[in-house]
Amino acid sequence: MDLPKGWAKCRLSDVNLVIAGQSPESKYYNQDGDGLPFFQGKTDFGQLYPTNRVYCTAPKKLAESGDILLSVRAPVGPTNLARETVAIGRGLSAIRPLGGISTRYVLNFFKHIEPVFSGQGTGTTFSAVTVDDVKNLDFLLPPLTEQNRIVAKIDALFSELDKGVELLQTICQQLRTYRQAVLKWAFEGKDWERVTIEKFLSKNRKPMATGPFGTMLKKHEHKQTGVPVLGIENIERGIFQQCNKIFVSPEKAEELKAFELHTNDVIISRSGTVGELCLVPEHMNGALLSTNLMRVTLDENEIMPRYFVYLFLSKGIVIDQVKELCKGSTRDFLNQTILKQIIFPLPPLVDQSQIVAEIESRLSVCDKLEQIVDENLNKAQALKQSILKKAFAGQLVPQDPDDESASVLLECIKAEQKSSDTKAKTKGGRKNG
Repeated sequence: MDLPKGWAKCRLSDVNLVIAGQSPESKYYNQDGDGLPFFQGKTDFGQLYPTNRVYCTAPKKLAESGDILLSVRAPVGPTNLARETVAIGRGLSAIRPLGGISTRYVLNFFKHIEPVFSGQGTGTTFSAVTVDDVKNLDFLLPPLTEQNRIVAKIDALFSELDKGVELLQTICQQLRTYRQAVLKWAFEGKDWERVTIEKFLSKNRKPMATGPFGTMLKKHEHKQTGVPVLGIENIERGIFQQCNKIFVSPEKAEELKAFELHTNDVIISRSGTVGELCLVPEHMNGALLSTNLMRVTLDENEIMPRYFVYLFLSKGIVIDQVKELCKGSTRDFLNQTILKQIIFPLPPLVDQSQIVAEIESRLSVCDKLEQIVDENLNKAQALKQSILKKAFAGQLVPQDPDDESASVLLECIKAEQKSSDTKAKTKGGRKNG
């Protein structure tokens, strides 16, 4: 790509101070507001500014007000701005523009390259980047006045897009509310038999199981292909998600045959977001169960698997019982003891079939609308990236021949850095002498 007129190409560290975070000992952390706000990574990031949650009384590395906070450990790439002087841990780097360079220009630069870090641009997801990786990033520097024009144009275009995104997100929330209304209508206030899960567990297979995997699988046992190991990531709102990253060899799978899954088994999350569940699809027959899931094998002469899933998803029926039974523990954790205490409304099979048909008839419309909303949200994100791509190719706003060339700015910053380094060395030498 030809360099736009008046622009200069350099390394990020030529025009920005890059500060690597460093984590103090945990004994210096608190949540009482004592010391400086402390950020370890993306956990506390907001739309633009992070939320103060943890404080540190003995910080090792600081970011100043207005510095860009860059997440350098998974996920790599997300950014926020520091509202005030804060302490930063090893999951962050602070970026401080020099020579009057627009902070918002540099912030938009990182938003532009974030898809590369996340794997969307290259297919390779970064689990971490070093401070040298950040310092050596190629950086295109426009004249200062053009930076301001670029930022103003991006802000105007993004503002219009964000209004549309906000509307789409409101629709998403309304659709989620509608889903719950459908499920509430289907299950509440019905005069059905109330039973425990043992009433409708399969008698032909071990009915409930939890897997021995997670961190218990040795690294060399992880394969790129083979028999998939299912985890929490495979479940989203009652629907199976195809996103497996861990596989084992057929020989290892044979050793773990007790944890083999069959079509229409129900898999339920035991920790994290407890109670997320879905059916095992036909193409996953023979997959294995990980340690963070529970398998339930149903007697289909007593209960329809899809009825069981919809019942579990309905607020006010099963999930509320799970949360109540988990009270008193340090974190929600579903186990067989809890599952066996839950009371399930169980109508005859013919009624179950009718209920499932009614639910799916109503939710199919919801599914189509959600698909349209998701497509438009993805289009909005793609359009933002297209705008950023044009901005950093010098195609978003016109160049002004009267702007002072960025090469002049670059030389001024380099001279100022050299002078600062010389003064620091001289000062250090005097102290040593």
